[in-house]
Amino acid sequence: MIVTTEYLGNQELLKLQKTAFFASSNIATETVLQVYDWATEMRSRGDCVISGFNSKLEQDVLHFLLKGDQPIILVLARRMYKVIPKELHEALIQKRLLIVSVSNAVRQSKNTAMMRNRWICEMANRILFIGVTEQSSLYALKDALNNKQKMITL
Repeated sequence: MIVTTEYLGNQELLKLQKTAFFASSNIATETVLQVYDWATEMRSRGDCVISGFNSKLEQDVLHFLLKGDQPIILVLARRMYKVIPKELHEALIQKRLLIVSVSNAVRQSKNTAMMRNRWICEMANRILFIGVTEQSSLYALKDALNNKQKMITL
């Protein structure tokens, strides 16, 4: 259950069409390159991406997106930052970033991460899952959404 929802940045971004991005921790090299191409395309098109940007590949995508000028929604599975990471400052100033905290927990846990991921799926218009296998913590979420029209592929 979401205890609190806190926002920092441009809440108008929630009104945009949003593509959720989820990536498993274990990704094949050729898939990583496809995802980099996808991130570059999203940046070029100016499409809004929403994610927890937690796994290594998700963090890489955030790095690509921050170099552009498209809107980004970063959803935390913990309480709001006390100190905003430096790499996010410019996007916040440009009003193209919204940081959302969906938990008042001090640290992210498996439960708060699952809660965050469900929240992201509810907010997104399209959802991209990368590298999700039956062993992945994202598997149950992807499986539950399998019949939804929101799902997209690379």
